[in-house]
Amino acid sequence: MGINKKFVMPVLVFVVVIVSVVVTMVMMNRERVVNQDNTDVSVNNNEINLEENEMGHEMKRVFVTIEGEKLEVELARNATVSALLKMLPLELSMSDLNGNEKYAYLAETLPVDVVRPGRVEAGDVMLFGDDCLVIFYESFETEYSYTRIGHIDGLPELGGGEVVVGFDLEN
Repeated sequence: MGINKKFVMPVLVFVVVIVSVVVTMVMMNRERVVNQDNTDVSVNNNEINLEENEMGHEMKRVFVTIEGEKLEVELARNATVSALLKMLPLELSMSDLNGNEKYAYLAETLPVDVVRPGRVEAGDVMLFGDDCLVIFYESFETEYSYTRIGHIDGLPELGGGEVVVGFDLEN
């Protein structure tokens, strides 16, 4: 009994398609990235977990100083925050936009994990694109996409015009 040659090609095509789909699904669900500071970031089902860095330190505390008031930033745990931490201390002159946010462009680009939040809250700290740091001082609905950096509770009234904001690690 020989192999029926008219069935070989369709079976091979079917096997190749199935293998391609399985490989694609596995790669979408599990990806490993190593940042420049050797912080290992595991991405699994869109969930990012920062492990301790090589020195065994946990995530650092970051504070902003706005108009003399020092406030803690509750940080997200992602590769963007890890890269931003390496840039600190940082002092930015932040411009007003749309009567709801302060923004400043960074000297370097940061890795992104873009989401479309649908709504931003006063105190949210986000990255727009890969180099524009934004602090929102009003809550509103949005269609824009951002990378989450953190949140500042008790943000003072920022109003129009420029404001100088200092970002620094806990002393």
